[in-house]
Amino acid sequence: MMMLKVDNLVVRYGGITAVDGVSLELEEHETVALIGANGAGKTTTLHTISGLLKAAGGKIFFQDEEITKVPAENLVARGVVQVPEGRQVFAKLTVEENLRLGAYLQKNKQVIRANHEKVMTLFPILQERRRQAAGTLSGGEQQMLAIGRALMSNPKLLLLDEPSMGLSPLMTQQVFDVLLELKKQGMTILLVEQNAYEALTISDRAYIMETGNITLEGRSSELIHDPRVKDAYLGGDL
Repeated sequence: MMMLKVDNLVVRYGGITAVDGVSLELEEHETVALIGANGAGKTTTLHTISGLLKAAGGKIFFQDEEITKVPAENLVARGVVQVPEGRQVFAKLTVEENLRLGAYLQKNKQVIRANHEKVMTLFPILQERRRQAAGTLSGGEQQMLAIGRALMSNPKLLLLDEPSMGLSPLMTQQVFDVLLELKKQGMTILLVEQNAYEALTISDRAYIMETGNITLEGRSSELIHDPRVKDAYLGGDL
């Protein structure tokens, strides 16, 4: 099943065109990376898919239904869930309270319980820290909490915005290990990431974005060896 289809998306800020005719697709159970430098339009694309920004042109389809003008809160109810850049956890609430907030639209207690167990299995550190205020966690632990909070809503499509930003190499690896596990479990993931090597390592396919346009796309296993990608994003030495 086609989970997500973005067709000729245009997004503008005032008189500036931030995204100019972007098209991309995700099949169910696929992990797709959107890679590019700062200011390429990756986060803008993600925010428009999740309903946080309005499209100036083009169309967005989720499970074959057009969602271009659907408000963000309605998209969450449908299963489109974003993990924002910068974590944005509720600092004064406990880890447990943050997780429970992620399930606020979920009415089935059995589903909530199952998702909670899944999160605690994926992130054992959250089990240890469950009574701590989220603001006292390290950056990496807060990123795990942000992902865990998103999983509590039982997403069909998980949108991740720069999950490795500001993290140590060790914590970055732990976060990507979790994403790889989610992929193995069949989660459909659209990953926006500046860490091109890690993103290409765990994804099935990838799109390269530059100044509001998709300039390259293909299987991640091929793009990681493409000279253009290596020179621009991988230091040219892999």
